[in-house]
Amino acid sequence: MTTPALLNNRYQILQPLGSGGMAQVYRARDLMLERFVAVKVLRADYSADKDFQIRFRQEAKAAANLSHPNIVTVHDFGFDQGQLFIVMEFVPGTNLKTMIENLGKFSPEDAIPLMVQACAGLGYAHRAGLVHCDVKPHNMLITPDRRLKVTDFGIARAIAAIHPEEQNEVVWGSPLYFSPEQAAGQAPSPASDVYSLGVVMYELLTGRPPFVARTAETLARLHREMAPQPPSQLNPAITPELEQIILKVLSKEPAARYRTADQLGRVLMTFGQAQKSPAVRLTPPPPAAEPQAETVAAPVARVTQPKTEPRVRPEPAEEPLTSMDWISVFLGLVALAAVGGLIPWWLYVIGSLLNPR
Repeated sequence: MTTPALLNNRYQILQPLGSGGMAQVYRARDLMLERFVAVKVLRADYSADKDFQIRFRQEAKAAANLSHPNIVTVHDFGFDQGQLFIVMEFVPGTNLKTMIENLGKFSPEDAIPLMVQACAGLGYAHRAGLVHCDVKPHNMLITPDRRLKVTDFGIARAIAAIHPEEQNEVVWGSPLYFSPEQAAGQAPSPASDVYSLGVVMYELLTGRPPFVARTAETLARLHREMAPQPPSQLNPAITPELEQIILKVLSKEPAARYRTADQLGRVLMTFGQAQKSPAVRLTPPPPAAEPQAETVAAPVARVTQPKTEPRVRPEPAEEPLTSMDWISVFLGLVALAAVGGLIPWWLYVIGSLLNPR
């Protein structure tokens, strides 16, 4: 079934952006709000399934409530001309999988900030009660200014509706990136998304996923049973501390990993900050450090010396004191003369009062 040029009498389909196992994504124009959007049109066999339509609407409503800088916003969803579709924020740029294919392995300095953003978006969804279930680099869009946005929460499920004992014959997620419990058909949890983030981080730093096989069944067995090759063997720039984080995230048991993406994000942020601090201290070349130490020491020596200066100037201090003594003597004589000159006058006045004429 071909996609109509206009969906819901509102979204004008312009050009394809990509396709996946479940849907085709198009760049479109919202004629009502006059903006560009991304429209994901589900395959005809999914659209025709009544049970899937109900589940899809529930999940789309839950995804539409997510509002975070690192999550692609869901604007609308609907059913038109026999096809289910979901309308999302249009994000310019490319996805992380394409970047890995074009650029190869990333350095830890470039990879960690991207993974921290992915953890921030998924951590927000976990706090809202949603599990992505299909975390992979294809679903991480990178803008030209290196902002990462997680997309495709269309198959996410509310945690409240998931019971630990629930089993499902349908394997959620992509075989290269799903967790051991997903590979076993068990219900996914936030720890499942954390495992998938570990697979993405492994591929981002080494240029390849930890497990590669020709069939989904073989991949599922590898995720459940096989330990991954230490990533530092594929990228020497990976430090032992970073390797320990990656291998912890790829633990087979969910309880051995970080429970949520928020926890993993905090660990990666702490690691990134710790790596930046030594780099700052090592940037000045050694020859420049010695003159800097001498320049700092010189003022300290000059500050301690002036403590004896007040004791070296006793004689100049006596001259003002001597001058002040002569002035006092002179003023005293003047006062005495003045008082002495007034005595005859006062005697005359008193005499006049006692012997009036």
